[in-house]
Amino acid sequence: MADVPLNQEKAAKAVAFFNRLRLPDVPGTPPLSEACGEWFRDILCAVLASEDPETGRRLVWELLCMVPKKNSKTTYVAALGLTALYMEEAPNRQMLIVAPSQNISERCFEQAQGMIRIDERLKAIFKVQDHLKCITRNKTGTQLNVKTFDTSIVTGEIPILTIIDELHELGKKAKAAAVMQQIRGGGITKQRGQVLMITTQSDEPPAGIWRTEIDKARKIRDGKGGASPIMLPVLYEFPVEKQLNQDYWRNPRNWDLVLPNIGMSIDRQALVDDYENNGKVSKETEQIWASQHLNIEIGVGLGGDGWSGAMHWLGCVDASLTGLDVLLKRSEVCTIGIDWGGADDLAALYVIGREAGTKRWLGWGKAWARPTVFEQRKGIAQRLREFEDDEDLIISATGEEQAASAAEICRRIADTGLLPEAAGIGLDSAGVALLLDALEMAGLEQPLVQAVAQGWKLQTAISSVPLKLEDRRFLHGDQAIMAWTVGNAKQTLKGSNYVVTKEVSGAAKIDLLMALFNAAMLMFLNPEASGGGMDDYFKSLAGAA
Repeated sequence: MADVPLNQEKAAKAVAFFNRLRLPDVPGTPPLSEACGEWFRDILCAVLASEDPETGRRLVWELLCMVPKKNSKTTYVAALGLTALYMEEAPNRQMLIVAPSQNISERCFEQAQGMIRIDERLKAIFKVQDHLKCITRNKTGTQLNVKTFDTSIVTGEIPILTIIDELHELGKKAKAAAVMQQIRGGGITKQRGQVLMITTQSDEPPAGIWRTEIDKARKIRDGKGGASPIMLPVLYEFPVEKQLNQDYWRNPRNWDLVLPNIGMSIDRQALVDDYENNGKVSKETEQIWASQHLNIEIGVGLGGDGWSGAMHWLGCVDASLTGLDVLLKRSEVCTIGIDWGGADDLAALYVIGREAGTKRWLGWGKAWARPTVFEQRKGIAQRLREFEDDEDLIISATGEEQAASAAEICRRIADTGLLPEAAGIGLDSAGVALLLDALEMAGLEQPLVQAVAQGWKLQTAISSVPLKLEDRRFLHGDQAIMAWTVGNAKQTLKGSNYVVTKEVSGAAKIDLLMALFNAAMLMFLNPEASGGGMDDYFKSLAGAA
């Protein structure tokens, strides 16, 4: 955690109140002065007492803490909420603790309520309304409400503090990004509002609002968050190279580094026993156990079977690469890869452009799904809806509609002259009859359209694209659907070749990555554009007008 300048008087007041709170569900009801590690008091002070020593302005407006399970975060969050309520002197303000489920919100409220119930002095300071999950400070009328996540949760409210417990769960919920924007809406008023997010790692590859927030926090932590970030990241996770080193993170001697409450709420030997007896039962259980107890991110090579490019994917974002038009404008030549799916699958198209001057690769993708996918793949239906909201996934009524949409994109790129004369559009030859018909109708045929051999013959792309990513010679526009796809991919060694296939990756969708591989195989041929590129294209459009 970065050092944060504090108003020492405010910090001392916050810590004094926080320390006197007692755990209501532990024998002896110990005070937090004994039952809480210093790590959380640092968070408490950063949220409630950060201050620029010259201007007196608050510095920490948002904080994201990712900490493994059983570090008492829900209890500590309840205590922080009470402390913030006590510290706030302005009248009739609103504070929120938001939980992703009713069970978690009830647990959080019960902890806060219990702390008040066992302390006579707190009973005089706060009024508790059980049925509303509301705690009011009598002196000011300011309220702390504990709520279950809902899309209407903050309608008409501008909370001065919002605490979000288990943020990763919101990555699975519809419209979570819109709700987060509502919550943050209060942050640009004169009153301003703070947001504290505290969570474990997800037991699935990060997605949705969780993907967005954890990526942002990591960039700030790594010094890439812009000139004046308002978020303070507190991330208990191993570096990526350590997450990929199974011998390292499986060694209990290294666990203390990501478990700040070890020896307090976490019994070291009990955790080791749980791992040996439950975590190691199968590969799947080990992945989930490690994601929850050690914050090992699923999709970053956990277990050693993730695609080797996954660990570098998030480090190759080019924020200015906002869409296909930008890619085309910056490219001297392009190739297109396509992976087509059936009625219960996704169809995918990926464009790779070779950047003029730098020769770096630039990437952008688009996917299609039919309505039947949402019935037959219920486990990912919500995720797909989020990608639809991002406009990276198109829901098409029929296969013909999908094929026509993909052919239209191919035709558009071909009209720029950025495709080569031959081998500019590469596809898996299986199940592409409708697509070939649509391409033919758009005037796109052999030798421009070619089949790309699959399986072990994709070895060049599977092994070489990660090297380009590692050197940032391949940049992309940070599409959430691509991050999800990359995280889904599994690779296996067959003979002397690494293979990434749908069979290896199971039910997880990797269609866009397979399309990327197809485009990469054509770009490795070092193609030259057949025309003059975007400048000539725009001139021709102007002339036609």
